[in-house]
Amino acid sequence: MSVNSHIQNDGSLARQLAVQSMLFRETAHSGTDPDELSEILSTPTSPIKVAAEGNMPIAYHCNFVSVGEEVTVADCTYEGTILIRREAPSDRMIVFLPMAGNASFEGMREQIYSIPARGTILEAGRAAGARLFGPRRHFGLFVDQAKIISHLTHVFERTISGDVDFHPHIDLTTGPGLVFQQLVSSLHRGLSGNGPLQRSPLAASLLCDAAIYLLLETCPNRYSNELALPAPTPAPRHVKWAIDFMQEHIAEPISLNDIAIAAKVSVRTLQQGFRQFRDTTPMAYLQELRMVAAHRDLLESDAKQGIAEVALRWGFTHLGRFSAEYRKRFGQLPSQTLKR
Repeated sequence: MSVNSHIQNDGSLARQLAVQSMLFRETAHSGTDPDELSEILSTPTSPIKVAAEGNMPIAYHCNFVSVGEEVTVADCTYEGTILIRREAPSDRMIVFLPMAGNASFEGMREQIYSIPARGTILEAGRAAGARLFGPRRHFGLFVDQAKIISHLTHVFERTISGDVDFHPHIDLTTGPGLVFQQLVSSLHRGLSGNGPLQRSPLAASLLCDAAIYLLLETCPNRYSNELALPAPTPAPRHVKWAIDFMQEHIAEPISLNDIAIAAKVSVRTLQQGFRQFRDTTPMAYLQELRMVAAHRDLLESDAKQGIAEVALRWGFTHLGRFSAEYRKRFGQLPSQTLKR
């Protein structure tokens, strides 16, 4: 069982209630002013500057629906040639599914072209600018990079960090790409205009997860070879007992010896079990449990508790190291999570 699943099992009722109370936010914008479009496309952490090429007329209509805090689906149309410059890296992966018109994105190593029948995956921080050639229409899926990492952590039952390194293109004419496009467009239709999915938050949440797993399992990326392997052998009882003990005493100063005693094995056998079945060490696994718990607290914080308070609650006594490890694990600083 994974780190994330232990956190969820400990508060499964709370998680169900959180899904049931999931917020859906729909915003629709139409206009011809590049500055207004700049505000619409910007986020607090990643401002965007829009300009019309040659000061020629432009027009846009954008409809965004947010599913909780981590996923947004969009249906956007544009007229004219629009230049977009991102002034700070985004913390979201964006998938564009074009229905009409072309676009180009400034990738890290090369220009990425977006045309109908071919989707485009832009990982967080991978594109600094874009050019849209109207008439252009595309569906978009925006997913927090931390959510992608969380899904991989759940699959592999170990800490995942860094970029996923998706190949930037998806064939939308057949196979998984066609299914993905249908899934995202159905999500938008089902959520917009007080659609039926807004009355079924669990279904909406599961469909969002399905879209993410479909990308991970069918679009070439850094973890494709591992994802194609058979599921690992279930962990032995002493590893499960150790994990249960860690979860029960997650906020207490427990030692490696304490965990081995609870698991009824020697320290050496415990370490071998974690290396073989969790690809980590017992104390690193405990550290991951505590990091996930701190992340959960910051997400749910009402801003009255500070980062230091949360860090200390879960055993992180050095705030600088905590912030560095947190950013490596979740792709953002604790202060960025707290400001959501």
